[in-house]
Amino acid sequence: MIVLCTDFGGNGPYVGQIKTVLAEGAPSVPVVDLMHDLPVFEQKAAAYLLAALVEEMPDGAVVLGVVDPGVGRTDRRPIVMRAAGRWYVGPDNGLFAVIAKHAGASEWWEITWRPEAMSNTFHGRDLFAPVAAMLARGEPVPGEPFDADDAVGMRWPDDFGEVIYIDHYGNAMTGIRASTLPSDATLEVRDISIRQARTFSDVGVGEAIWYENSSGLVEIAMNKEDAANQMGLRIGTHVLAVALA
Repeated sequence: MIVLCTDFGGNGPYVGQIKTVLAEGAPSVPVVDLMHDLPVFEQKAAAYLLAALVEEMPDGAVVLGVVDPGVGRTDRRPIVMRAAGRWYVGPDNGLFAVIAKHAGASEWWEITWRPEAMSNTFHGRDLFAPVAAMLARGEPVPGEPFDADDAVGMRWPDDFGEVIYIDHYGNAMTGIRASTLPSDATLEVRDISIRQARTFSDVGVGEAIWYENSSGLVEIAMNKEDAANQMGLRIGTHVLAVALA
């Protein structure tokens, strides 16, 4: 399958244009819209979110990922990365680096193939989608290998103490894996201390908690309230985990 993960949003022509290219290039391969509301222009936040989501994807999946504020710049490489049996196609701006770090081993290629015509501002459609279709068809990578240490983001930390995504309930995901924290740890967010709970209804209405979400990340929520609005949380809000003595 081909899995789409972008910051394009649900409106406008962009997702449809990419899927049209994929339908032509790999008509028998199913395309899954995982999400199109990755943090806009925030490839670092998106990298930690994607790293938590890919564990549910099957072996051999081709992930087409686009959060690409540097599109069209000559110093931003288009790349293919392979880790843990899955393929990733997109920009070399750190979007896939956390996935590679968590996998422990990865292979990287700079895409050297170019279409006959390519927009300066829509490489998702003109470059990444055709390459994703090639890989889904079982064709070799149309590029040249390079060392993983040269990829953007490979020196980022394994966990990221910031809010990386806010869902429509107002729950705020962080880039911290819950498995790295003891259950009695507290979070310090905007001068507010938040304790851990198993699920929302373990506390009173309007009370804040942190919990391990379904993707294994530390997430901040309020029982039946919009935590982001109530606490002033945004993408990039700093989150400090404090382990109790």
